[in-house]
Amino acid sequence: MADYINTGNKDTRSGFGAGLLELGKENPKVVALAADLKGSVKMDAFAKEFPERFFQCGIAEANMIDTAAGLSLNGLIPFVGTFAAFATGRVYDQIRMCVAYSETNVKIAASHAGITLGEDGATHQILEDIGLMRMLPNMVVINPCDYNQTKAATIAAGKYNGPVYLRFGRPSVPNFTPENQVFEIGKAIKLVDGGDVSIFATGHLVWEALEAQKLLAQEGINAEIINIATIKPFDENAVLQSIEKTGCAVVAEEHFIAGGLGELTAGVLAKSAKLVPMEFVAINDKFGQSGTPAELMKAYGLDAAHIVEAAKRAVSKKTA
Repeated sequence: MADYINTGNKDTRSGFGAGLLELGKENPKVVALAADLKGSVKMDAFAKEFPERFFQCGIAEANMIDTAAGLSLNGLIPFVGTFAAFATGRVYDQIRMCVAYSETNVKIAASHAGITLGEDGATHQILEDIGLMRMLPNMVVINPCDYNQTKAATIAAGKYNGPVYLRFGRPSVPNFTPENQVFEIGKAIKLVDGGDVSIFATGHLVWEALEAQKLLAQEGINAEIINIATIKPFDENAVLQSIEKTGCAVVAEEHFIAGGLGELTAGVLAKSAKLVPMEFVAINDKFGQSGTPAELMKAYGLDAAHIVEAAKRAVSKKTA
């Protein structure tokens, strides 16, 4: 497998902005709605290029969701953008009824997700959004890992007919996936082949998993790294094929354990009678706090060093 190289740190929200602008140029039906955070969610380039297709809704997220649903019923493809905390928890009823239940073609673009929002603190660091969204029927849930993949995922979301939750972040993180990739909704991507332990990672934790793989290799442990960019629909076959080979797993995510990728993966393994040692690198039932992204990732056990320790535990249980 390729040795993934960081071509320069970029924020994933800018990948969304680039993808949205490209979609706007390709399809005049694409429109954008913001909740007073146009710059923060990187909709500003789209708004400048297509002012007649951009709607500033103000701090009225529920109204924004309902407006987007109405626009979609008239044949448009609306992207709504705000912080993930406001894009899910604040407007869950509107998303449930007017987007998921009604199967409207609305794309929910959620920036500043997870603990790497950083200094804004616990009130804004939503860590349950993936769980909230993946439990909704008809909702696609995408959590890309870097700028390039976020841009590609945004384009794929715009071409998909149906509700999509697209999660991305604020900090600059390594950009390492191919520049001109085509994102396939529902497909996991094997980044590194290995036979000792499967590491399933999503979002910002994918790069940390790649760093952990290098450290594990120095100790003679060959880790397989799978990028789970689509949480729903879930690529069960990719998970089962990897587990069949390695016999143990680590799941790494910037989310609560409850409702996240780890629980989803464990459910798939249980259903398939694949009872293997499994470790969770995630946040266990506590809110965030103010700090830099790097400080918080370390404090909450979400960095490469913690993935290494989790992998060692999983391997030791397998061989015990």
